[in-house]
Amino acid sequence: MGLPILAVIAIVVIILINAIRIVREYERGVIFRLGRLVGAKGPGIFFIIPIVDKMVRVSLRTIVFDIPPQDVITNDNVTVSVNAVLYFRVMDPAMAVVEVEHYIEATRQISMTTLRSVLGMVELDELLSERDRINEQLQKIIDEQTDPWGIKVSTVEIKEVNIPADMQRIIAQQAEAERERRAKIINAEGELQAATKFSEAAGILQQNPAAIQLRYLQTLRDISAESTNTIIFPLPIELLELFKKNRSE
Repeated sequence: MGLPILAVIAIVVIILINAIRIVREYERGVIFRLGRLVGAKGPGIFFIIPIVDKMVRVSLRTIVFDIPPQDVITNDNVTVSVNAVLYFRVMDPAMAVVEVEHYIEATRQISMTTLRSVLGMVELDELLSERDRINEQLQKIIDEQTDPWGIKVSTVEIKEVNIPADMQRIIAQQAEAERERRAKIINAEGELQAATKFSEAAGILQQNPAAIQLRYLQTLRDISAESTNTIIFPLPIELLELFKKNRSE
């Protein structure tokens, strides 16, 4: 009678071991009973019916993976290689198991296709200068497509944009031309401001003849202060007009 009792005890222990499930804080256990979805349980310890129930563990932690480099032709017909990084997490464990097979791989594939599709509609200048806007657009589109799977995409970041060497030279030339254009504009604006001030000064001096004489004397003083062998004396315009009048008479 001892052996049957031990056998029964062993069977009971085995059943209890198979019935006990422990799920960590960041996990959930999706339970199927005879193939039908029961729901998600956890965290902590709970019991299932051996043979009848089957549990699938799903992690709720944020998953990070790199989107492999994708060859993309931009809207202005420039071929670039772009890679990105994606952050997402499972919000509904039951949907992630039931609605799609291998939800991580499915999210990866939809991310690659969306990356090629979105970047194909922008020009190279936009890709280089408006990366934040493109990241938000990618995140919104991928999140909408993965939402039926119970997955939330929180962030998509473009990491590197590799441009062909000949295009890099063209971009460098364009940037140099842009810098020269801005320098010329700044120089022209400075000349315009200087001409405006000279015009205002001339108007003031014309209204005050005494100020013209004072300016003339100051100019003579500045010339005499310089160490030079040649001194040019500026003549007042009025004196030249007087000589011209006497000659005509």
